[in-house]
Amino acid sequence: MSTLESMDAILFSLSRTFCTPFAVFVQIQGCVICLLLALGWLMAAYVRNREVKRIKNSMKAGNSFSFLYQDINELEHSRQAKLPRVSVIMPLKGFGEHNLHNWRSQITSLYGGPLEFLFVVESTEDPAYHAVSRLLSMYQDHVESKVVVAGLATTCSQKIHNQLIGAEKIHKDTKYVLFLDDDVRLHPGTVGALTAEMEKNPEIFIQTGYPLDLPSGTLGSYCIYEYHMPCSMGFATGGRTFFLWGGCMMMHADDFRQDRYGVVSGLRDGGYSDDMTLASLAGAHKRLITSPPVAVFPHPLASDLSFGRYWNYLRKQTFVLESYISNVNWIMNKVLFAVHCYLSWGFVAPYVMAVIHITSAMRIYMKGYHQLEETTTASGGMSLVILLAICTFIELLSMWNLTRREVTLCNLLSPEAPRLSLAPYNWGLIFIAMLVDNFLYPISAFRSHFSQSINWSGIRYHLRNGKVFKIERRNDMVPAKTDLGGKHLYGKKGAPQKASFLSSLGRNFAHWRQPKKFDV
Repeated sequence: MSTLESMDAILFSLSRTFCTPFAVFVQIQGCVICLLLALGWLMAAYVRNREVKRIKNSMKAGNSFSFLYQDINELEHSRQAKLPRVSVIMPLKGFGEHNLHNWRSQITSLYGGPLEFLFVVESTEDPAYHAVSRLLSMYQDHVESKVVVAGLATTCSQKIHNQLIGAEKIHKDTKYVLFLDDDVRLHPGTVGALTAEMEKNPEIFIQTGYPLDLPSGTLGSYCIYEYHMPCSMGFATGGRTFFLWGGCMMMHADDFRQDRYGVVSGLRDGGYSDDMTLASLAGAHKRLITSPPVAVFPHPLASDLSFGRYWNYLRKQTFVLESYISNVNWIMNKVLFAVHCYLSWGFVAPYVMAVIHITSAMRIYMKGYHQLEETTTASGGMSLVILLAICTFIELLSMWNLTRREVTLCNLLSPEAPRLSLAPYNWGLIFIAMLVDNFLYPISAFRSHFSQSINWSGIRYHLRNGKVFKIERRNDMVPAKTDLGGKHLYGKKGAPQKASFLSSLGRNFAHWRQPKKFDV
């Protein structure tokens, strides 16, 4: 028997195996996952489109400022004078291509009440310190702002440390605190919209939003976009949600002043992830988290976002599930870990089977086989492939529809900004990114579970019992750029040499295999 004939025999055997009841179940399950995602995105698109229609109808009725307020009477001086003071806190790390644009969109907010901005850096050596200082000097007569140097974190992640230091420095009359990531591009009316909801319902514990990723064209950027899209349906509820994104969180300032519900101590004492920790506290104390329909923010990804940087980002995201503040939180994280891994590979497996079915059918056609068993198997396999293709098309169409609605909404909410467009989105690469991201997620999740440590912007955090208990800082751990924004973390002097994605994986694997001298 020739090599080709042997390969054909193996191929036909696999095709028959993939037509067994269990294999058919796996393939139909993949179709169901596609349809469920499509349904979720359809519902999210409905919420976003409802807000688009509201703004357009208001504009037709004569309210040219509907992107700021539903009721134009809210712009009257008597009402604006009564607005509460808001402090915006932005922990900074590094400086990249989109930072100036993002920071400018934040400090030029059209909120009519008292508003202050606190940009918090680790040290004056951070490139962000000089960049933001120059920007603020240009607006010093128009914006109440300052740069705060927080120092090094010792008991929690550096981001959380910066946030807590910023919360300590807010004005004594501040009623609400808005935490923003420095890569968030705000709309002119965002602060006002969030504040209005907080005033309307004092029971709200946290208000949040979610980014609309703007891929730069690389596979890594599309993987980031695809990773975020399933989560976006949890934020497009127009109200109550159980999800929380650390890039945008508005809270009551008194919750920090008085450490209500343990928000300060929960974050300070071993906190790694700000949003996961606060979401856990909200669940434990039955507090309300909401996400208004206008809280969707353009998030441009770095033009040079490589696949290696995507992998680093995915590692940090899966590592979040290893942090927890209670036994209940630990159980929920493990359930989420198991379900996400199962669904990820459950999504990818049918496409692997589809390749076998298609290849087998092509070989039968090319060879002119007419055996009943082989043709029946090929026919059944191709039926499953066609079903999967239809479900995949519906899924991609629903994803496109949600993205289109969010692009339209962002354009309406920021009429002064350059127009966003769907034209740059490559849907072929998005399909590939779906497969790549779902295949790699379980690998990254298991890697995080067994390592219990992560390198985040040059700082390695070690967890024990779900909390940060050791922090390492070494020059050789500092990456050239951050993952999503491509921000430089240092000046040219003393910058480490570039390393490939494979060498990075090799170093991570070596670190994983090293005995942990500090384990007890």
